[in-house]
Amino acid sequence: MERRRHAVLGPPAPAPRAISASKGRSCPRPQRLPHVRPPRGERQSCPPAHRPPLRSGRFPLPLIHLPREKEQQEAIEHIDEVQNEIDRLNEQASEEILKVEQKYNKLRQPFFQKRSELIAKIPNFWVTTFVNHPQVSALLGEEDEEALHYLTRVEVTEFEDIKSGYRIDFYFDENPYFENKVLSKEFHLNESGDPSSKSTEIKWKSGKDLTKRSSQTQNKASRKRQHEEPESFFTWFTDHSDAGADELGEVIKDDIWPNPLQYYLLMLLQMCL
Repeated sequence: MERRRHAVLGPPAPAPRAISASKGRSCPRPQRLPHVRPPRGERQSCPPAHRPPLRSGRFPLPLIHLPREKEQQEAIEHIDEVQNEIDRLNEQASEEILKVEQKYNKLRQPFFQKRSELIAKIPNFWVTTFVNHPQVSALLGEEDEEALHYLTRVEVTEFEDIKSGYRIDFYFDENPYFENKVLSKEFHLNESGDPSSKSTEIKWKSGKDLTKRSSQTQNKASRKRQHEEPESFFTWFTDHSDAGADELGEVIKDDIWPNPLQYYLLMLLQMCL
């Protein structure tokens, strides 16, 4: 039986050689391990430069050397050159995309105008749209909603050079809160590239300033309960502290304005599901 096994499998492989550690001592190769390390105490006394390469079976492992400092520097310089080419192409793509956006913004204008005319036929379209939007609704108090019932039209206009900014216009019917027929807020990039904003001054009617009322309500509520009411939606028109991080403006321009109907119908669609 033993001869038959040798005939099929061949002679057994020679036993692996022991790996020499320092001080002339040998460390037998443990079973079922790919290679052997000397005992901890002996390994510390053996300088790394004098250690023989480890072996796995009959195949020696190649020695891996880290690139020299000069080679690393050359690689970094080449990476930087390639990255410059990538950045150049990205800038070129941005310029071409800007031209395409400008072209299609002009083509979209008649359809935006037609959509506004149709929206005007639906009462409370915009207040319903804002209330149904999860981010905008978080900014609305009860009196804000009452005031927004007089909102008849919203328009977003991107400037000729899209990168320079945009304007949002809110058109209102006669209402008991303020005298303005139109409230606007503009966002610009100045010559140095820093964002800035400006807006219409709201001409509040006597005792109807929702921004002051919201502040007073929060102060009283903070004594009675932990959760405060949100600031008035209309404080957005007076807040110019960080135009580059104006989330409400970005939400209206990029999320609501392209397709307000989806948010107007949101509650109805959820009821039908």
